[in-house]
Amino acid sequence: MADVKKISRSNCTVPSPAINKHLNSKNNFSNDKHEVLAQLKALVENGTGFIVSLTPEYVEGSAKNVNPEIARRLHHGHFSIQAHIDLHGLGVSEAHHAFDQFLNNSIMADKRAVLIIHGRGLSSPHEPILKTKVYQWLTAAPWHKWVIAFSSARLCDGGTCATYVLLRPQPLTKRLRKKNQIGSQNPQDS
Repeated sequence: MADVKKISRSNCTVPSPAINKHLNSKNNFSNDKHEVLAQLKALVENGTGFIVSLTPEYVEGSAKNVNPEIARRLHHGHFSIQAHIDLHGLGVSEAHHAFDQFLNNSIMADKRAVLIIHGRGLSSPHEPILKTKVYQWLTAAPWHKWVIAFSSARLCDGGTCATYVLLRPQPLTKRLRKKNQIGSQNPQDS
């Protein structure tokens, strides 16, 4: 404390009387405390007030030339989930095999919106292993040609422990990509 210097009152700003009244009011503190406790109770009981998409665990992606709004709509539950798989407790190779088989079966059965439950990876030493692998599998061959968009699930479907996936009815090929680009060009531009 030997090097501490006293601040002169001329350099200080004094809060307005209204702010002083608010800061000194024990009643406001009590009201704030009750409000915080009510919000905490709503969060614990119903998940109210917690926004998954604002957490660092949230994942989202969409195919090239797909409006990012599709992934946002997917996350908000605008698509009906038609199938799901739970990869909890599986090793990476078992999970990969089950993942491949699940997506293949979903496509063959004309299912377009599916849910993949992978967990948060809390027992993983560094990063979540299965969650990371699911992201890699969705964005790499052969599945990236089938994926329109994906995003972390809503809280009611597992939150960041699960991923919604929106699938194409047929894979995106170079021929289909060219056809879509030609069809989407403005005739006035030609």
